[in-house]
Amino acid sequence: MCKNSQDIICSNAGTCHCGRCKCDNSDGNGLVYGKFCECDDRECIDDETEEICGGHGKCYCGNCYCQAGWHGDKCEFQCDITPWESKRRCTSPDGRVCSNRGICVCGECSCHDVDPTGDWGDIHGDTCECDERDCKAVYDRYSDDFCSGHGQCNCGRCDCKVGWYGKKCEHPRSCPLSAEESIKKCQGSSALPCSGRGKCECGECTCYPPGGGRVYGKTCECDDRRCEDLDGVVCGGHGTCSCGRCVCGRGWFGKLCQHPRKCNLTEEQSRSLCESADGVLCSGKGSCHCGKCICSAEEWYISGEFCDCDDRDCDKHDGLICTGNGICSCGNCECWDGWNGNACEIWLGTEYP
Repeated sequence: MCKNSQDIICSNAGTCHCGRCKCDNSDGNGLVYGKFCECDDRECIDDETEEICGGHGKCYCGNCYCQAGWHGDKCEFQCDITPWESKRRCTSPDGRVCSNRGICVCGECSCHDVDPTGDWGDIHGDTCECDERDCKAVYDRYSDDFCSGHGQCNCGRCDCKVGWYGKKCEHPRSCPLSAEESIKKCQGSSALPCSGRGKCECGECTCYPPGGGRVYGKTCECDDRRCEDLDGVVCGGHGTCSCGRCVCGRGWFGKLCQHPRKCNLTEEQSRSLCESADGVLCSGKGSCHCGKCICSAEEWYISGEFCDCDDRDCDKHDGLICTGNGICSCGNCECWDGWNGNACEIWLGTEYP
């Protein structure tokens, strides 16, 4: 009863008495504590100042949680960004700082971890948006009973196996199709079930986000978000979207109808606007039209204002750049509403019915 998860009695920091650990606090400061004496706040003492967390933070189970403007293992460094910028970086999509589950330290969230002895905390994510406890039928930090044993926990949400449903995959679902038949029906001509944009249940797709209307089709093959730029403007305001493709109005062309066919600039004026900082026209990877670069179609991955970005640098999931749930912007995924993760692979939107 005194052994920790590594089978070490009282974490080698105490003695076992009748199934309970008595932590070694011979100096009387009480800095060693925890059910298995796993917490040692002496780790927080700054060697130079001999203060806990340098006097600029609080210690929890051997880890310093620094005040705003300070960072480092012992809160020994001052922040080089403004408090406003620090708060902005720590704000989660729902507008809460570190999702109310952590402390913002110099623009980075230090998440509260209910199980400090684990290698991977129950609460994690860039803004502490993921809480794996939500996946457990009955939360017990020493149990791995995620999603009732019938699914995978993805950022605090259960992705149920075929044949199961519910918030924690606790309900069996009857289906006349086998798992293989169901997936095949959801794939259609796509390489992924529901085109990687929805959930397959008994051969039918429910597209992300539910009720949104922009992703639709029998296999979620139509994604009208692809017609939007980073500001959410559809087809540059010069066309209409049809199943994820822009149909441009007269006088406009381009993937997002962003280029006018007529130009009022001289050739010299146009070229000057297309030159990158090193003086090369469209980085040598595109042509210039009316002061804007049109990147080479042969190299699909080239993008950016001056064709200076490589979309292959964006993270992939299931073989898709940004998982098909965001826009690759100069090597970084800009996720659409409801999606999160480096590759926009984590769904954080509304629950499915």
